[in-house]
Amino acid sequence: MSSDITAPGTSPADDGRALPDEAAIELRGVSKTFEIYDRPVHRLLQMMFRGRRTFYRGFTALSDVNLTIRRGECVGIVGRNGAGKSTLLQIIAGTLAPTTGTVRTCGRVAALLELGSGFNPEFTGRENVYLNAAILGLSDEEIDARYDDIVAFADIGEFIEQPVRNYSSGMVMRLAFAVIAHVDADILIVDEALAVGDAYFTQKCMRFLRDFIKTKTLFFVSHDVAAINSLCSHAVFLERGRVRSQGDPKSITEEYLEDVFASIQGRDVVEDEAGSPFLGETLTLRPGEEDFRDARQDFINASGLRNDIQVFRFDPDSASFGKGGATIEQVLLLDRRGAPLSWCVGGEVVSLRIFCRAKQELASPIVGFYLKDRLGQTLFGDNTYLSYVDRPLSVPRGALFEALFRFRMPVLAAGTYSFVVSIAEGSQASHVQHEWRHDALLLTSVTSSVSAGIMGLPMQAVELKLCKNDGTSSHGDNLS
Repeated sequence: MSSDITAPGTSPADDGRALPDEAAIELRGVSKTFEIYDRPVHRLLQMMFRGRRTFYRGFTALSDVNLTIRRGECVGIVGRNGAGKSTLLQIIAGTLAPTTGTVRTCGRVAALLELGSGFNPEFTGRENVYLNAAILGLSDEEIDARYDDIVAFADIGEFIEQPVRNYSSGMVMRLAFAVIAHVDADILIVDEALAVGDAYFTQKCMRFLRDFIKTKTLFFVSHDVAAINSLCSHAVFLERGRVRSQGDPKSITEEYLEDVFASIQGRDVVEDEAGSPFLGETLTLRPGEEDFRDARQDFINASGLRNDIQVFRFDPDSASFGKGGATIEQVLLLDRRGAPLSWCVGGEVVSLRIFCRAKQELASPIVGFYLKDRLGQTLFGDNTYLSYVDRPLSVPRGALFEALFRFRMPVLAAGTYSFVVSIAEGSQASHVQHEWRHDALLLTSVTSSVSAGIMGLPMQAVELKLCKNDGTSSHGDNLS
């Protein structure tokens, strides 16, 4: 089953092209302009004058969007509020017609757009299940066969027989998602729906989506970059109604993050008094401090499950952004004795040492880091704010300063990881980002004992014992 959505007055065959065999969604030259009327009477006058005069202002929500989404692809859409994300999804779903351009889809499309869209608040949950499923193309017999599964998935209990107007936003989302999860859609469109609801149901939805994208197409909009990185195989960055960039989710969400910070604090880079970029003295470590040693010599355990992690040198040319009031000049991973590591083992105590240079006077600097996996998912991180909130460090212009974080390295699943480091000024709630450096320090976990999950934590104790016959454990705990 395929469908074509075109601008008024055009034909799906206008360009003479067919939908490629591997494509599930194709957009060509899609634009959408809304008519904005300052007063209700202007809408009536526009109808009366039949175009001879204009009583509205045009607002272009989308402009010349061209996308091809393959079958089985999960595409994430990111962009600031007003970028045109919801408009794009509504056009693909067929609830909104483009002003110009053509949209082609192949297969049944199910959409979860605005919360509660497609539901009648006066109808009960049961009635809305039949209404919404019918809108999505199911017959009464098909709905009857799936009704019990839909209700079980939604898990709203006796409220299924109550009017939807009495539902909380989380209950509406539960019921709406349960319906689209059972209509055998080929293309699923989800717009920020998982932002509402409890953690248990959100995890249930994520499990469903992970199974769905194994064979079908998902179009997913979210401000949660972790969800985009985790779910999607492709990402699109919308800016002011245009496709600014598209590609792998990690690089696109990093670009989006940079754009968000720039929108808050501007893109101007701090310059010195002469008006040229500040060039401080190059950080030079003591002789031998950068002579990386192989920490594997300290370990005699020859098990093939030992978590050997290769540590690469700091990359001063890695991608970064920020106001430029301070720069990150060196990042090192150190062992217990303070020597830089080229290899470490998951579970041992290490220190992350970050050297920074002030290009202007800093009243309350904050240095922080994240450890991320190859998809850009954050494993853990921290910063210096809470430790110095009551005694902020003042740094004069041109001074070198450092931050040190000591922690036990988690056991990492085999793969590639990176430390993201940053230097900001202010507080955790409100700050200026001076430099945010992606992939400052790369790690490669070569072998690992992790069998499930993203990472493992060193265990202080792992015990397996038989309990006593009197119903107590060997530690004297009463188990009854």
